[in-house]
Amino acid sequence: MADPRGFINTPRQLAPRRPVEERIKDWNEVYPGGPGKALLPIISEQAGRCMDCGIPFCHNGCPLGNLIPEWNDLVWREDWDEALDRLHATNNFPEFTGRLCPAPCETACVVAINRDAVTIKNVEVSIIDKAWDDRQVRPEPPEWLTGKTIAVVGSGPAGLAAAQQLTRAGHTVAVYERDDKPGGLLRYGIPEFKMEKIQVDRRIDQMEREGTVFRTGVQVGATLTGSQLRDRYDAVVLAIGATVRRDLPVPGREFNGIHQAMEFLPQANRVALGEEVEGQILATGKDVVIIGGGDTGADCLGTSVRQGAKSITQLEILPNPGEDRPSNQPWPTYPMIYRVSSAHEEAGDRVYSVSTKEFIGEDGHVSGLRLAEVEFIDGKLTEVEGTEKVIPAQLVLFAMGFAGPETEGLVDQLGVDIDERGNIVRDNDYMSSVDGVFVAGDAGRGQSLIVWAIAEGRSAAAGVDAYLSGSTSLPSPIPPTARPLTV
Repeated sequence: MADPRGFINTPRQLAPRRPVEERIKDWNEVYPGGPGKALLPIISEQAGRCMDCGIPFCHNGCPLGNLIPEWNDLVWREDWDEALDRLHATNNFPEFTGRLCPAPCETACVVAINRDAVTIKNVEVSIIDKAWDDRQVRPEPPEWLTGKTIAVVGSGPAGLAAAQQLTRAGHTVAVYERDDKPGGLLRYGIPEFKMEKIQVDRRIDQMEREGTVFRTGVQVGATLTGSQLRDRYDAVVLAIGATVRRDLPVPGREFNGIHQAMEFLPQANRVALGEEVEGQILATGKDVVIIGGGDTGADCLGTSVRQGAKSITQLEILPNPGEDRPSNQPWPTYPMIYRVSSAHEEAGDRVYSVSTKEFIGEDGHVSGLRLAEVEFIDGKLTEVEGTEKVIPAQLVLFAMGFAGPETEGLVDQLGVDIDERGNIVRDNDYMSSVDGVFVAGDAGRGQSLIVWAIAEGRSAAAGVDAYLSGSTSLPSPIPPTARPLTV
């Protein structure tokens, strides 16, 4: 094991962030030089806090089945090459999860029963960031080709993981993406200050060198139909995500200045990377209201700060969860507690237990929101009388999540079955109701975490490989019936 008394003698320490007044002036990651580099001076001691418990419940918290005690011990011993090997054994893209995953592994850490958890996520990102800096991440092309062809539709984390696994297994893989560059929400939904796009670009480069082909700017279901896709390829993997956005149909919804987060964030990402966006939605000088208290809302908040918003208010219909683990969410489950992201450190007010009743406007443009406090009575959300108020807003952003995959076009053309939640049905091998058509990620699971997407991509790849080859040696981390953790 690592330091036998590390979890007793060494306090938990996280990567230091750049000062707020500095980082809000640019779009670079909030950590100096990236989180991995910021952690290197202390990371071996932090890895030494892992107690190598008899039953590593951190594995239970991680859908990928990451070998956490193993690479913690290796980092403590500063055996970085072997640590990278163990990390890549279960995770294709640890630089993504090390930055974006909410780390359910840490809330399942045995040390966390009565002490601060091991900084698992920070150790993970330190291993991979150091590996990239040392040029230890190299292409792994297959030794031979099977002659089988596969189309992966969607280049988010599930699609990328499936494509890389299948390419390395010797299949010929083409990834289709409707945007102009691959990456999905990793590229156009995640702000630069959370993950700079070099992290995506160099993985795409690695995959291309391994043999994966990327076809961008293709709207599968329109320029390329479902039947054409099936005729061209031996198997198809649908990794199209859950992109149907939740809306708020209350009076005044028609006013200008009310937008979905995924209209606002991709534009900001493009501009941050030096592109020009005509008619960009901007928060500059405006009272911004963000409806939705999750990670996407925080991304909107941090983006609005950097654009120079006048004020920012983030609304959440649920009550403030508090800082302590609820009794009905015991260890090792992922608890609903009050969390502060880097964006929340920078600006903005967070308002809980409120519901939007009406949008108010002037000359066709939104100018405010009429709110009312709400509470749960007998399990039903009820308005609190006499609590109505109006707050100013010239820009309103919906960050309320997603309802499921888009079915018009490709999904309808393929004729796959849809379940009662609006997701694509699949069996234990991740195959849909249509022979040879597989499903990975949010399209089959519903809106979830990046770590689940990668795990599902790997699992779906194993199903495809077995379908085409008769058997498979590819790992399948999770069954499709496993439900996502609620975060």
